[in-house]
Amino acid sequence: MNGFKWLNESNVEVMTEDSLEMTALPKSDFFVNPENEEVTENGAFYYRDVTGDFVLRAKVSPDFRGIYDAGCLFFLKDSTLWGKLCFEKTDIGTQSVVSVVTKGLSDDANGVNIDGGTVYLQMVRKGDLFGFHYSYNGEDFFMARYFGMDCGPSVKVGFVAQSPLGEGTSVLFEEISLGEIQAKNVRSGEV
Repeated sequence: MNGFKWLNESNVEVMTEDSLEMTALPKSDFFVNPENEEVTENGAFYYRDVTGDFVLRAKVSPDFRGIYDAGCLFFLKDSTLWGKLCFEKTDIGTQSVVSVVTKGLSDDANGVNIDGGTVYLQMVRKGDLFGFHYSYNGEDFFMARYFGMDCGPSVKVGFVAQSPLGEGTSVLFEEISLGEIQAKNVRSGEV
């Protein structure tokens, strides 16, 4: 994991060149509450600076202990412009692909429910367009979200482990790839 660094340092164990296990700190998250504008930005974020287009993929396996515990792919321009794609334990009793996009305030969108403890996630940037995708097998990806965001050429890109209401958890990220490449299709996730 050459070139990666921390924002809100936690524990990380780099297991192989394409897998790591991260610890989420208690009461940790990235979220700007649209109800009261309360800002939370203390999630463990292990990232690399990326300029231009990219594709980030990983097989994500959180240890779901508390509500909203999650492992996420994350990009960050600053505290007002960012996006995350998570495999999360929801407040309605499911494990879901969840996305949050923040343009000043955060939204929060539960997506498809996942049976089992693992899913593949993919985040794609092409210019000012972003695509979030999920896969059951790491080969066939389905769109979870497609949106535009003008955040300039450079962003921080990597992994978040979060436990917003809990006492912490761990997340295993495997089969990691981060390529500074242009996807063929942002909506479909075709690389």
